[in-house]
Amino acid sequence: MTRHLLATLIALCACAAHAEGSLLSVPTRDGVTTAVFWETAPNARATVLLFPGGGGGFGRVEDGKPTGQNFLVRSEGDFIAQGFNVAIFGRPSDSQDLDYADRIAEPHLADIAKVMAVVREKADVPIWLVGTSRGTVSATAAAIRMPDQIAGLVLSSSVVSAKKPGAVPTQDLAAITVPTLVLHHSKDACPVCDPQGVPAILRGLKNAPVKKLQMVSGGDNPSGNVCEALHWHGYIGMEREAVGVIAAWIRTPAD
Repeated sequence: MTRHLLATLIALCACAAHAEGSLLSVPTRDGVTTAVFWETAPNARATVLLFPGGGGGFGRVEDGKPTGQNFLVRSEGDFIAQGFNVAIFGRPSDSQDLDYADRIAEPHLADIAKVMAVVREKADVPIWLVGTSRGTVSATAAAIRMPDQIAGLVLSSSVVSAKKPGAVPTQDLAAITVPTLVLHHSKDACPVCDPQGVPAILRGLKNAPVKKLQMVSGGDNPSGNVCEALHWHGYIGMEREAVGVIAAWIRTPAD
């Protein structure tokens, strides 16, 4: 191996090891911008637009990576490793918290539409919406409103309690016409995401060409609030496995 070739390989390895994303500020409404984390994967065939739970957001961006602890945020690198571009939907500049009702309101859907347009400009590949916990409310609402702009939908740790505005089973699921994966942890103890309520989502997806409910049970060392990211609700200890399930299904959707 020549010295020049060796130096080139070392440089390429260093670039791969230090791959990083960027923070975007996307104009979404008059006087409003929405924060988006964006990172590309080599030769990506699709982009996953991730909707974190809780009040939304992805934390600070340090050394080209988001610092939030939400399942989707802390698994961002796993999606990249699976060969997907990653866009993480943050918060709009006129709100510090995306509550349940906010996520089915017109301003939020307008923000999502503009973010998707920017993401498509950056990478002309299919877009999959992926939501977790409260983020499933956003992803479901967007899939209902904009089915022609997405390739498919993934809902993980879905909000199923009818007491919460926008709970997934209460939305117009029959209007969803794209492949849909519903991923849930069998030990999820969050009252608003009770595993027993999840089959209702599948029953509502009457017009999805392909739909699947995938229950998982792996992981270890849950801690903290049962509705937070570091418990079974957030696939603690099995993040890579959960992303692997999502990635495999996106590549080949099947019942």
